Amino acid sequence: MNTTTPGYTDLASPAQIQQTIAAVEARGIKVQLVDTPAQALDIIQHLIPDGAQLMTAASISLKEIGFEDLVAAKTHGWVNLKDALIKEADHEKRAALRLQSASADYFLGSVQAIAETGEMVIASNSGSQIAPYAFTSRNVILIAGTQKIVPTLEDAFQRIRNYSLPREDEHAKAIGMRGSRIGKILIFEMEPPHLQRSLNLILVNQLLGT
Repeated sequence: MNTTTPGYTDLASPAQIQQTIAAVEARGIKVQLVDTPAQALDIIQHLIPDGAQLMTAASISLKEIGFEDLVAAKTHGWVNLKDALIKEADHEKRAALRLQSASADYFLGSVQAIAETGEMVIASNSGSQIAPYAFTSRNVILIAGTQKIVPTLEDAFQRIRNYSLPREDEHAKAIGMRGSRIGKILIFEMEPPHLQRSLNLILVNQLLGT
């Protein structure tokens, strides 16, 4: 294994990418490697059938591949649960909609780090995406640039704390929010086959997200 820690914005080498793909797939997660954001967007459109309910986590990667614009244009045949959530002003009804969205047919987002040994690590402030990723959604689609690949699980934690969190904090403040912090962390060690869920990781060989 290559034990040299890369810069956090350096794309992984072809050897690192192939090793990571094999390790992630051995843990029960499908992986597709593409060269461009447009190719990633095309795969997503083929994965989600018309009529399916979908929900998205806050994700710079989804924005950068054009998925948020696609959903906003409403030229698709999906049911975007976030639309109703955003429009609902009543606190109790919003809470009910949040629960519904946690079991959306398709839940999309990203990860902050992927170890060459196959573990994927997701950090969250509120934890709203943790349950869908880990259990409640039948189909999960994750998008990540290959710069998020690091040698080990320990390196994944370091990437989150030393790079992803500061960048997300800056982004949150830039759009008028208080900032960001880590509230909860999910480590994807494996997906048990008996759950019969479909987990897809789309790796984009470009700098994408934080």
